[in-house]
Amino acid sequence: MSNRFDKSKLPSRHVSVGPERAPHRSYYYAMGWEEEDIAKPFVGVASAGNDSAPCNTTLNAQADIAREGVIAAGGTPFRFNTITVTDGIAMGHQGMKSSLVSREVIADSVELSVRGHCYDALVTFAGCDKSLPGMMMAMLRLNVPSIFVYGGSILPGSHKGEDVTVVDVFEAVGQYAANNCPLQELIELEKVACPGHGACGGQFTANTMACVGEAIGLSLPNSNMAPAPYKSRADIATAAGKQVMTLLELDLKPRDICTKEAFENAARVVAATGGSTNAALHLPAMAHECGIDYNLFDVAETFKSTPYIADLKPGGKYVAKDMHEAGGVYMLMKTMLDGGYLHGNCRTVSGKTLGENIDEITWNPDQKVIYDVKTPITETGGVVGLRGTLAPEGAIVKVAGMERLSFTGTARVFECEEDAFAAVERREIVDGTVVVIRYEGPRGGPGMREMLSTTAALYGQGMGEKVALITDGRFSGGTRGFCIGHVGPEAAAGGPIALVEDGDQISIDANKGTIDLLVDEETLERRRKDWQANVTNYGAGALWRYAQNVGPAYKGAITHPGAQGETHIYSDI
Repeated sequence: MSNRFDKSKLPSRHVSVGPERAPHRSYYYAMGWEEEDIAKPFVGVASAGNDSAPCNTTLNAQADIAREGVIAAGGTPFRFNTITVTDGIAMGHQGMKSSLVSREVIADSVELSVRGHCYDALVTFAGCDKSLPGMMMAMLRLNVPSIFVYGGSILPGSHKGEDVTVVDVFEAVGQYAANNCPLQELIELEKVACPGHGACGGQFTANTMACVGEAIGLSLPNSNMAPAPYKSRADIATAAGKQVMTLLELDLKPRDICTKEAFENAARVVAATGGSTNAALHLPAMAHECGIDYNLFDVAETFKSTPYIADLKPGGKYVAKDMHEAGGVYMLMKTMLDGGYLHGNCRTVSGKTLGENIDEITWNPDQKVIYDVKTPITETGGVVGLRGTLAPEGAIVKVAGMERLSFTGTARVFECEEDAFAAVERREIVDGTVVVIRYEGPRGGPGMREMLSTTAALYGQGMGEKVALITDGRFSGGTRGFCIGHVGPEAAAGGPIALVEDGDQISIDANKGTIDLLVDEETLERRRKDWQANVTNYGAGALWRYAQNVGPAYKGAITHPGAQGETHIYSDI
């Protein structure tokens, strides 16, 4: 064994060292490992690879390449897989209830595999929305030296000479319903929007959380924006496998890296890129894993003072490939650090601080994607937190690319997304309506569905800023228009959203950060006495179990006590 590592202090000693572990070692010999391999540190390589969607189809191959890096640097790798639920396919039907739940299943399954097999370090590969925070949550929970690798985004499709993404297809469904898009054109668009492997190309949830991976320090510098088909992804995978062994030697762990300041850096990058509102769910959940109190209001406070500087879809023009070619996340962070918006002293998996990594980057004034912080697209972030009588526990809205930032209108209430989508398709939603979709929260859904089908259909009908949509569920990172999610307390918990009736007036002001139900307290109290919680159709299985355990959205919709409940950390066994 390399003299760089003392195996007697590593978790893998429990399955590989001493006469009493002879039965355990026999399994490793069965897989072709030699005595010297068994004497090395064991590195788990977790992949969310599968054939469910293009986001995940290259992950297993990338993970296998990372194994070569681990071996070259003196470790013994063990690849294992976890599930994903791909939102683009789960969207718009009951399958979306499984999406957020899958984040917890991913984190739990990685944790269980690492615990059961006593791995000393971890490299994780993810491609689609919930698999990114799920992997990072597991890394923080286990706290062994770890690196997160994003599988890369899809290249943009091309339709009529324009770059397109899957969100254009969702919006075209609304245009078709409005008789503004012939069926043949919709069919042509769906065939070219996603031209190959990789996750959704715009600054939707996957790319947002990929940016978080670099900003928070868990991913190698400028590694995540390279599209999935690029040959450089193999080099990144190899580098991750090698570098995790360096982290093991340094004993540099995720909780050493992910401080409160690192979470603030991550939130700043989300706002600066006009990223997904889902980051306000995932960052608190990640913080919870390592005992840091960082909830929706903390995230929103950081968002409020961050300029929006990356011109990315859905609010802007460009996709991840363009950002990669412009210099990547570190080019963005270069101008942010220069402007005083980042904590440069945070450690990263490179072994250096964020500031030291950024020092190696030269600002490129010729690229068009990333603006200088001195001349931002807008002065404040692309994502805004809201609070008021309709949402005492907060809510969130993406304003990147929007012109209208305040809205007062008349409520039209739906008890589930399907009913709202049907009304949109029937063209029943008129100007000045505030569409309210409730009982879609973490507990009430259960599973806190995204509403991209409904919001995209509204936008496709030209109603994007003529109506508002409010829900205790979530929105896709691809959503645009006046769409407010994460309203809490959720309807299932008896929050004010449960008391809204058709015809009520609702006022939203993204400049002031307010969201209010304009109904007097006496009327609300009368409604409260008559209110009864809904009963879902999920009385058994994973969704039932999730509903019993899940907490409020403003804390990240978490399902266990986190670091506060720990008596020890896995890495200390």
